[in-house]
Amino acid sequence: MDFIYGEYLISDNKEMLDIHVVKGFLSRSYWANKRSDEKIEKSIHSSICFGIYKEEVQVGFARVVTDDATMYWLCDVFIHEEYRGKGLGKKLIEVITQSDRFKDLMGLLGTLDAHELYEQYQFNRNSERFMIRLPDYLRV
Repeated sequence: MDFIYGEYLISDNKEMLDIHVVKGFLSRSYWANKRSDEKIEKSIHSSICFGIYKEEVQVGFARVVTDDATMYWLCDVFIHEEYRGKGLGKKLIEVITQSDRFKDLMGLLGTLDAHELYEQYQFNRNSERFMIRLPDYLRV
């Protein structure tokens, strides 16, 4: 699936991903900065991934994990710092949540700082039911 947004392309074609851009951003993020390159590569391989591109340069990313029947987990969403404020994050979330593949599934995500963005796309805060078990490598 490809979607044109002004001078940007949003695509779920994994062959277009610049793995170095994704690894570089995730290594600076608060949520994935302890992931190894191998874990990042495996997560991409096992997920549906969306990239945002300006010409040949990747400027954004999102990853979706799903059973394609009942739910999806939206994660690793980022827009490169230089491209923020252009509506790219909003358009990326809109493309994902309104796609035929995901629109009728329950969407889940976790965030510390972007609640207002996701609330625009009908994600609701639910801290009472949101539970997480950290992997062993983060609990030691």
